[in-house]
Amino acid sequence: MDKEKIKKLAGSKQFITGIYNYCDQWCERCPFTSRCLNFALGEEQFADPQSRDIANEVFWQKLAETFQGSLDLLGETAEREGIDLDALDTDELAEEQRANEEVAENHECCRAARTYGEMVDDWFDSATDLFGQKEEETNLNVLHDIPNVSPFGEGAGFEEAVQVVRWYQQLIYAKLMRAMRGQLEEKPEIHDEFASDWDGSAKVALIAIDRSIAAWGEIRSHYPLDDSDILDLMVYLDRLRRRVEKVFPGARGFIRPGFDKVRLHS
Repeated sequence: MDKEKIKKLAGSKQFITGIYNYCDQWCERCPFTSRCLNFALGEEQFADPQSRDIANEVFWQKLAETFQGSLDLLGETAEREGIDLDALDTDELAEEQRANEEVAENHECCRAARTYGEMVDDWFDSATDLFGQKEEETNLNVLHDIPNVSPFGEGAGFEEAVQVVRWYQQLIYAKLMRAMRGQLEEKPEIHDEFASDWDGSAKVALIAIDRSIAAWGEIRSHYPLDDSDILDLMVYLDRLRRRVEKVFPGARGFIRPGFDKVRLHS
């Protein structure tokens, strides 16, 4: 895709600015794909069924075209804004990024989220008798990201809960890492004037935790004979939730473009 097509799509008023920055990347369950630029770019770029196959050369050709178009657009924008793309001190920046990455990885919330991911794998490894078919083969349909609608409404069940747990298993860690890195990198004067991007990432992590707790509760109702391990997972997640809320006190109140409605006070 060339830069003119990218610019034309980006300029469309149908898209909600920045909505893709604060989503959980579960496009199949999202009611806002028609208003998401990232989704539209993907659909435009990979409309050919062959291009969706990562083993197919067409996929990589399409990806290279997107890269070149994005690069051309970046150069054009940098020239217009007076940005010198060659002036970056890459060594200093790389060192700062490495230091921030290490701090983020060792933060208690990120360590706990990583441990949770391992706990989930351990539980599924030990609970193979629960599944009558491979987990990847389940055909699931769960409500997702619709305001005021629980992901576990009428008709939801065990398989739906399994997919929710599996989808958010690693995303919690990824979003908390993004939140921690943002918190480390953001300048205080910017934070005072604008809502923090890292609060948005932390909110997505909290939503993922909330939904995972709900999913484990559903799984537990189908596994009543020995639910101590499931209860341990739920308690662990709830403690993580409480800690994240303390570390990111503004996260719950962050207004995600498209997903959250602004409440007006009279």
